[in-house]
Amino acid sequence: MVTIKDIAKVTGVSATTVSNVIHGRANRVSAETVEKINSAIKTLGYVPNMSARTLVSNSSKVIGYINHTIPKKTQNIIDDPFHSIFTNILEQKLREHGYYLMYRTVETSEELLTFLRTWNVDGLFFTGVFKDTFFEALSSIQIPVVLIDSYTEQLNVFNVGLEDYNGCYTSTKYLIDRGHRNIAFASPSIKESGVVKERFDGYCQALCDASIPFDKALVLESEMDYDSCKAVSDKLCKLSHVTALVTTADIMAANIMVHLKAGGKSIPDDISIVGFDDIALSRLITPPLTTIHQDIPLKGSLAVDMMLQKLEGNPPRHSQIILSTKLIERESVRSI
Repeated sequence: MVTIKDIAKVTGVSATTVSNVIHGRANRVSAETVEKINSAIKTLGYVPNMSARTLVSNSSKVIGYINHTIPKKTQNIIDDPFHSIFTNILEQKLREHGYYLMYRTVETSEELLTFLRTWNVDGLFFTGVFKDTFFEALSSIQIPVVLIDSYTEQLNVFNVGLEDYNGCYTSTKYLIDRGHRNIAFASPSIKESGVVKERFDGYCQALCDASIPFDKALVLESEMDYDSCKAVSDKLCKLSHVTALVTTADIMAANIMVHLKAGGKSIPDDISIVGFDDIALSRLITPPLTTIHQDIPLKGSLAVDMMLQKLEGNPPRHSQIILSTKLIERESVRSI
């Protein structure tokens, strides 16, 4: 079996230097030396012994990313561009620091504890956490935990979130300021203490501040996939008095727009639509989508920073980081 010492002997550098390059800590190593070491690794066929490394350092260098937002059997959460962008940022930045990312969808607290007994992970990222029995199970976890977009409070848990309430307040007020009064709201299931609930509350408050009565019939809860959004589109077509729609995700807005246009509706002439996230798709669809921007790469980067600080025994000064949002005007809204 080829060892780090074998590579050091062949390349004429120290075993420590070889180890730094292998573990992604090559910032102080010259490009020439890195190339020489990588060439020797390839030639000699070196394969890191992860089990041995874990036993020696008591660290697996693996960070778990637990998704608690359970999609339907026919859906894939990575199909949502937000999640694919965010996951890519986590993996990329962790890789730069010598860590590996393990993604897992876990539905119950029992599944979570089984996962932790099976895999020796150094830390955990969580998304889709609400105030339920699953969240209560987090109190028994002794490794660093960073939540993403969660509205829960616990002393040993850190969170990177967003101005969700302000985001949908802004998008709804934007429509109101352009003369719209009958404004529908489309989102996934609205759960207490969750991101969607915060965005829904922002929508409701904007209506209230403009003295527009809340109409429960205009709240359209649905999955965000293509087929589910057809049902939302069908309902909107029957609600002829509705002139505008607030959505909680660009991917949902895009799917609804496709079905509305297939049903003969013109956007924004017949109905104006505002999205949320400002993913690349919002600039590519026709018409380009007015939306609420959030900095997804920054959110992922800050989450990793939090995790690394905790792993190094230097917990961040603040347990909550809340990122700002802003409206991006494009062509999916008209004034009436």
